[in-house]
Amino acid sequence: MINVAIAEDDYRIAQLHEEYITRIDGMKVIGTGLNAHAMMELLQQHPVDLLLMDIYMPDRLGIDLLEEIREKYPLVDIILITAANEKDYLLKALKYGVISYLIKPVSLDVFIATLERYKEEKGKFASVTEVNQQVADYFFGRTQTDILHKQTGLPAGIDHVTLEKVRSILQKGGTGLTADKVGEKMGASRTTARRYLEYLVSINKAYVEQVYGVVGRPERNYFYR
Repeated sequence: MINVAIAEDDYRIAQLHEEYITRIDGMKVIGTGLNAHAMMELLQQHPVDLLLMDIYMPDRLGIDLLEEIREKYPLVDIILITAANEKDYLLKALKYGVISYLIKPVSLDVFIATLERYKEEKGKFASVTEVNQQVADYFFGRTQTDILHKQTGLPAGIDHVTLEKVRSILQKGGTGLTADKVGEKMGASRTTARRYLEYLVSINKAYVEQVYGVVGRPERNYFYR
């Protein structure tokens, strides 16, 4: 069960957020603070996993509390839900590890989706025993493939590393290879192999000849250009 605390000076919005949270399995609201002082008391008195915090509160700005919260409660995750749109606030939120920044008014769909994503990440993290690149990419939301696509201009579905592997297999193919053979050599399906082969054809790095198999069915034979 994920314990959620709400820090919101407008009790109507706080009640709305609490109502939204009741729709999410595995989450419960352990308390609401209508100001910064009440919020800090909540954190002191209860085990809190996730804090939903407004920035504009009557006694202190929520953004100014981030450093103190991080020092005293480093394991508490924070989502800011606020009408504040100042760039400096966003930069400070990033600096202190705020996991999401929602600008009011927040729709039910966005609210639910944000918390469901958070819950999914908590579950994923609990199941992880060691970190590899795939795990790191999942949590940081940007994959190495995405980065390479931007650098190389590759289309979606074409991975740089896999493309180089297919290119190398085709170069050594000599008399040409079918998608089945390439898939077998790269340890992937025929469909995957054909997608990469057709991409090489489209960029003029390979060409195709139709050949007939033993049962007379035409096959595409790929050659490196």
